[in-house]
This record gives sequence, C-alpha cells and structure tokens, in this order.
Amino acid sequence: MRPIAFGPQICTDPIGGSAREWLLPDGLGGYAMGTVTGLRTRRYHGLLVVSGATPASRMLGLAALDTVVTLPSGARVRLGCHEWAGGVIDPRGHELLTSFELIDGVPRWRWRIGDVVIEREIATTHGRAAVTVVHRQIAGGPVRITLEALCAWRNAHGEQGSSLSVAPTADGCVVENAYRIAGPGFASAGEWFEGFRYREEAARGLQDHEDLWYAGSFHSALESPVEVVAWAGDLSSPPAPGAVDAARRRNRGIVAAAAPADHVEAALVLAADAFVVRGPDVVAGYPWFGAWSRDTMIAYEGLFLSTRRFDEGRELLLAYAATLSEGMLANTADTGSVEYNTADATLWFLHAADRHVTVTGDDELLHTLRPALTGVIEHHLAGTRYGIRVDPADGLLRQGAPGEALTWMDARVDGVAVTPRTGKAVEINALWINALATLGDSFTPLESRARDSFARSFPTLTGLLQDVLGDHTLRPNQLLAWSLPHAPLQPDPVVLGRIGAALLTPMGLRSQAPGTPGYHGRHAGGPGERDRAYHTGTVWPWLTGPYAAAWHRLGAAVPDVLADAERHLTEHGLGSISETADGDAPHTGTGCPFQAWSVAEQLRARKL
Repeated sequence: MRPIAFGPQICTDPIGGSAREWLLPDGLGGYAMGTVTGLRTRRYHGLLVVSGATPASRMLGLAALDTVVTLPSGARVRLGCHEWAGGVIDPRGHELLTSFELIDGVPRWRWRIGDVVIEREIATTHGRAAVTVVHRQIAGGPVRITLEALCAWRNAHGEQGSSLSVAPTADGCVVENAYRIAGPGFASAGEWFEGFRYREEAARGLQDHEDLWYAGSFHSALESPVEVVAWAGDLSSPPAPGAVDAARRRNRGIVAAAAPADHVEAALVLAADAFVVRGPDVVAGYPWFGAWSRDTMIAYEGLFLSTRRFDEGRELLLAYAATLSEGMLANTADTGSVEYNTADATLWFLHAADRHVTVTGDDELLHTLRPALTGVIEHHLAGTRYGIRVDPADGLLRQGAPGEALTWMDARVDGVAVTPRTGKAVEINALWINALATLGDSFTPLESRARDSFARSFPTLTGLLQDVLGDHTLRPNQLLAWSLPHAPLQPDPVVLGRIGAALLTPMGLRSQAPGTPGYHGRHAGGPGERDRAYHTGTVWPWLTGPYAAAWHRLGAAVPDVLADAERHLTEHGLGSISETADGDAPHTGTGCPFQAWSVAEQLRARKL
C-alpha cells in the first residue's frame, strides 16, 4: 500500500486539513476518528468510541488527548487544536505540523518546534474497544511531555451531559465505570472545559456545542516512546503493548490475502475491512450508521468475494437467512426496533447468495439456503408486508404503502416520502427477475413471463427505461436492468451513453438528472434540506458498480470512471470513499466519509 501523506500546506490549513478525516475501526463497530489537523469537527470524533449491543449504539468516551511539550528552556508548547464557540481556534498546534501520513492504515503526525520534532501514532486493537496513543521524540534536545485527557461518556449522536463520574487509579482513571485510561505519571484534575464547537454539525443544522471533562494529565520525559491506552470492557485487562506495530501487521495481512492487482485495489481492500465487524456483520458507514441489510447485500460481493473473505461471507449469509420473516429481511435495527420496511434488501440477499455460490463453487451452501430462498419467492407471490406482491397479470413485482419509501431511495421529510416510487419500480423488477433466475428450473416459467413483461413495459421510445411504470424521470435505477448477472435486458451502448452524459460525475452517478423537476444539486443544509436532496440529484458513488458492470456486459471498460475514485481517496475519508456528493460541481463529498457500498462497488467494478 502506498502511504497517504500531506505536508505543511495541508496540515496547517484549518479548512482543507480538517476536511480530511482518518478512521481506525476496532472490528466491533467502534472506532477512533479525527482529522489531519487534529481539529475535532464532528461530535462523532474521538479516540475511543465504543460499540454497544448493535454497531450503531455507540458511546463516545475519550474525546481527546492533548499534547503539551515542555522544552529545555522551560517553555510550554501546546500541540492540541480545538474550535470554541464563536469560531476561535485555540490552541493552534496544527500550525506546527510538518506532516501527516497514513501508513498501512495507521496515522502518524509530526510537529516541529525549532529543532525539536515530536511524533504521534494512534492504533486500535482489533476485536477490542481499545486505543493506544504513542508519542516519540525524533529530533532535538530532551523534552518532557504532558497529555491531557478530555473525557465524555454519552451517545455518539448526542452531547455530554452535566455530570461525569471519574475515579482515579494508580496509573490513570476510570470514567463512569465504563472505560479506563492508563499511562505514566498521572495527575488528577477535574473541571469542565466549556464550549467546544463542531463545525460539521453546525453545517448539518445540528447541535454544535459541547462541554468536556478534563479528567487529568499524564507526565513523562520523552527519552523513550510514551504510551497512553484507553479501553472499555474488562477494565482489569489493558490491551497488549505494541498496538501500532500489531495494527500495521494485521492490515498488511488483510491486503495480502486479497491479492490486489495494484496499490489502488490494496487501498480499497483495507477500506473494505473497516466495515466487516464481529458477527460477522457489516457497518454501512462511519461515523453514524450501523448494520442495514440492503447496504450489506449490495456491498456483499465487494466486501467478501472481491477480498477473498469467503468463510466470513458464508457465515453472514447463513445468519441473515435465519432472520427472514414473511419472506423479508429486516432493513435495520439502528432505530432501536427491527424494521421490515424494504422492498429490495431481500432480493439483494438472493443476489449475494447466488454470487457467493458462483464465485466459490459452494454448492453445499446453495443446498442449505434453498428452502429459505424458495420461501422468499413464495411469500412474494402470495404477498407480504407493505403491498409487496407479484401482479398475477404480468408476473412483475409491485410495492408500496402510504407514507412509506421501500426502495433504496427511502428518504422522508416530516414523515412524507420524498421519492415514494410506489408501483412497479425498474430496479425492483430487475432484481426480481434476477432472483427467479438464481433458483433455476423450479421458477423458469415465472421468470420467462416476468422477462417478457419487463421488456414490453419499461422501455421508452428513446431506449431509456421508466423509473417506475408511469414515471419517466431520468434516474440511475435502470442500470440494474442491464448490469445484474441475470439482467432482464441486454445493454445498448447508445442508451448507456445517454445515461452517462446526464448522470455521471467524477464521484459517481447522480440520483436524478439535472433539469428534471425536483432536481437538487446540493446535498447540504439542515436535516430536511439534506433529505430532500438525498435521492433527487445527490451523487451516489456506489452506482459506479452497476454502470461499470453494464458496460462490461458489452465487452467495454470504463477505466476513466474508475480512476476518478482513486483521486477521491485523499480528499475526504482518507483511503476510503464517501457515501454521497453534491450533484453540482465541485461535487464535494457529503454524508458518511467512509461508506461500505461505495468502497465495495468500486472494488467489485475493478475486479471485473
């Protein structure tokens, strides 16, 4: 893997440097996360963010560990970086940064204070809610270091309350009896630092201020590396020493096992690893999503098959099959309750199972899953939740219920679906026909009928397909009709060219063509504004996969489209691909800076 590296022009820029974020997953759904400058721009940023019963039920613990260097002259230099109410940045430690590097997935900073150079590295411990922060002196006279612990214990989506219980230990402290911090020369403190500001939350129209508790500080000469660790779970068992080297070894092993073709694939393989968590399960995106079945199944091939994680993928498919209810997978449990409000996740599940068997030759898995997969088809024929049912008149699948948005374009504002797409949606029926084909002879007559109906119903005089029967809005969903392994139609290069001309951007494809009614070119503002734009013009990088696959079925490649993603790896979520981007130039990344299906579909497209 090539390191991702920045010099002082980016590192000292509180705008450009703070827009570039790094992520260290722990394999459980928790993480450490921050920016190149060290400025915490989100309420989700912190060194110890702990996953709960589900990947999305995260708690933010250790928010920051501020570095203070005492020089031989006695002068104290603060290397931290915080923004306060009113927009003031203080201290301004970022102005002393000379470099930031992401080496084998592990971040490294270096500050220069005259002839003194200080280095910091951070690593999580895979399979544990634990983080290690290491400081070293690289050059200059002897110095001492102080590390100030700023603490919280609150829901990652919220703000710290007015009280926090901290108990000192011999080498640090325990916070809320939930996590422990340990290191050399601990001195207790105990006061609120008030008015931290999170600029990204302000831009999203959310609460952007918070107070943090200064629990105490660690003190040491920097003659040898100084480690401070923080962990949750068994508070009597700290993480093993050498976490930084262990993290790099593990990351190199993950990449090597996938046998990537080049350094870009290597970066994407490591990015994919962030989303595969204990279960196994899939985190849809960091920092705020948990497991969503639709995202998991769309991302399945890229995350598990393109990276050769066959055994984990097999285990995941079996586990998901056991949760089927009335022929449907639950959409998510992120909201606190299980919701079966998706018309496509289950069809994507059949696609994932078919791809697994095709790639691995695991016929035993197909035999094991066949009753569940057949049950899905039977429930869809008979009818299941939210009006999801095959129309006996043509064999096509219709879906919809008042107030619901059951396709992947599922945004709602004040309870009203922005793009309800009720009826016979193009990608739902492409997935339906693809699902019937995966099960072979037993459903061949139904598949043939649905194919004939699809070919008669969806195409328009221009060759483009209706998005939903009766709705001619130009959207990218029709790509599934040409890109799936058992797609109902053969692609036409002229039609694909028209779609690319209208929808393609350097970040992927727009969710709706500019100039059409209701188009939104900016995915910005408060929650309502962002949700209205979410699927009405906002760019979705995951759609690069179907676009590339449709061209691939014609024997053509789109290397220029795939190359665009390579450049994005250093622009937002470092080494990863964003959830979304603005439909209008400059197509700034939005949503989660680290998104599973964005990474997975780019990786799958490259493996074609």
